[in-house]
Amino acid sequence: MIKQTTILSITALVALALTFSSCSNDENPTITSTTTKLTATLNGAGEKPTSTSSTATGTFAGVIDESTRVLSYTVTYTGPFTSSLTAGHLHRITAADGTGGVEIPFTSLTSPIIGTFQLANQNRVDSLKNGFYYANLHTAIYKGGEIRGDIKKQ
Repeated sequence: MIKQTTILSITALVALALTFSSCSNDENPTITSTTTKLTATLNGAGEKPTSTSSTATGTFAGVIDESTRVLSYTVTYTGPFTSSLTAGHLHRITAADGTGGVEIPFTSLTSPIIGTFQLANQNRVDSLKNGFYYANLHTAIYKGGEIRGDIKKQ
């Protein structure tokens, strides 16, 4: 009788342990975030629709957090540029010639340019991940852009 009671007690404890170990913590679910690394090399040959003869070069490095749609980026460059920098930003390609309007203006033009930006929607995130954005630095002589780099997944 004691042996049977002991076996029943052990069986009940094992069943109870299995029940609690299989429960999920629904009140505190684990949130996972997907990030994508992005890169670009900026130079005069990359300018569109017409390249430039600029000897300036630059790099773009970014990470997009898809759960928040936040892009964190760093742009670095070395000159000499043909004239002073007047603007810098990311463009979204919307035209057949590979150009498009400004989407993300840089808040500084001093290298390294470091920033974050929340994209408006998932369509913009997808466009960025699929190569429809480019980084561009403009100067007084090259108002349309002196150096450019098409952004790609790393």
